[in-house]
Amino acid sequence: MDEFTIEELKREMIDDILQIEELCYGAHHWSYDSFLSELNNKISSYFCLLNKEKKCVGYIGIWKIINEAHITNLSVHPDYQNQKLAHRLLLKMIDECYRAKIKFITLEVRKSNKKAIHLYEKFGFKSLGLRKKYYQDNNEDALIMWSENIFDKKYKDLYQGFKKELGNEHGNN
Repeated sequence: MDEFTIEELKREMIDDILQIEELCYGAHHWSYDSFLSELNNKISSYFCLLNKEKKCVGYIGIWKIINEAHITNLSVHPDYQNQKLAHRLLLKMIDECYRAKIKFITLEVRKSNKKAIHLYEKFGFKSLGLRKKYYQDNNEDALIMWSENIFDKKYKDLYQGFKKELGNEHGNN
């Protein structure tokens, strides 16, 4: 029995997300109001990874703009990292992109965040640009990463491989 499920973000989950934000990003993180406004944003979709106690231990957010998705956030509580939970969240987001007929996915990531860059590269993302001084806390540059067309056979095979690796059940109940 899988001890994790993935559900759409609900208002009562925001406090859990803020705890993750503070642990992962320190003082420079999104506010309660930022997440609350995302709940009312018609182009956004947010998903929370819940443990067996129904506490949000990870989340992902995207903006859907025509045939592109922009990953706005992806974080996993430090106590739950290195369990392929970010993989599950990415698979859920890709499921959402397939459902919405979105072809391409993009994101920004800190140039120094080698762990995240490696995860995105595993999922077929490539660095195709740089945003100079993107992060306000330290003026760090951000890599701009893009997927290939997720409807191409090569990408679908990659996606199916991850689904199989995670037992085809990646926390979606």
